[in-house]
Amino acid sequence: MGTYLVVFMGVLVLAVLGTPLARKLGIQLHAMDAPDPSRKIHTVATPRLGGVAMYISILLITLLLGGAYNLAQLSGILVGATLVSFLGLWDDRFTLGAFPKLIGQLVAVGILLSTNIRISVLPHPLLNFGATVLWMVGVTNAFNLLDNMDGLSGGVAAIAAAHFALLCAFSGQFLVGTLAVAVMAACVGFLLYNWIPYTIFMGDSGSLFLGFTLAAIGIKLRFPGNPRFVTWMIPILVLGIPIFDTTLVTLSRLKRGLNPLTTPGTDHSSHRLHYAGFSRREAVLVLYIGAFLLGLVAIFVTQATFVEGYLAGGLAFLVGLYGLWRMERRPFWPPPADA
Repeated sequence: MGTYLVVFMGVLVLAVLGTPLARKLGIQLHAMDAPDPSRKIHTVATPRLGGVAMYISILLITLLLGGAYNLAQLSGILVGATLVSFLGLWDDRFTLGAFPKLIGQLVAVGILLSTNIRISVLPHPLLNFGATVLWMVGVTNAFNLLDNMDGLSGGVAAIAAAHFALLCAFSGQFLVGTLAVAVMAACVGFLLYNWIPYTIFMGDSGSLFLGFTLAAIGIKLRFPGNPRFVTWMIPILVLGIPIFDTTLVTLSRLKRGLNPLTTPGTDHSSHRLHYAGFSRREAVLVLYIGAFLLGLVAIFVTQATFVEGYLAGGLAFLVGLYGLWRMERRPFWPPPADA
């Protein structure tokens, strides 16, 4: 636990000091997020290289502690996360199409698989391979899509990382937990500048990096005290908010005849809460609470019996289904005329 504290403070200090530098760099490189009323809610051009500060903060600490890890698997996570972060950085500065980013993400997942980090709960290797690719690419892009309101993606990532760290502590996976603590600290440091009022965005370099790293941590979780046919749902619960948000916009856009992958818009769960009368800060806090509660359910599942685990997971699933149905109706959707 002493290592947790040292890592948290080290990454936090680096992120707090590094984020203003990333802001200046973003201005100098013209890596700015320009206002666009049709798809964005901010009204002032804002630097979007906050992810660079988070990435460097986590990288420095994990490299310092690298000797304590399984070096091959740590390298697989870091190299894969570096690749997707670089693709996001390129997109932040020059714009990169969805297809090149997807190809890069698949290469990053291939790097991860080469170090034997993969889902292993399914009965056939090909099924596990497919599930790993789907999980990694899905969660990576889910955090990218979730980065749609000030403090949202970073805050949800911090809450998820905190739960992962706690779960790792319970199961004795302190090395994996240390990486989760590093992610949590980087997000907290960044949020000091991204919370309302914001001065910088994390950009794709940050959201893709966070999604990839947290997805990999979710695969690495092990719970020897409980069978895998119960604990497989734990990472899904911890990352339930970005999964819910991605599912919502995907189904909603398909219903409206839009391409869910290439159609931007203000139709995410945070926007819909705002349309329903919540302020932007309140909308973000509601989703924080949702992430926290899902993390508590995940902790419960680690100690649950088969029946208890599936009752808890099933209840969370039903609540999610209701949320998908409810958010497609007023007052959440469609947006009011003056939105």
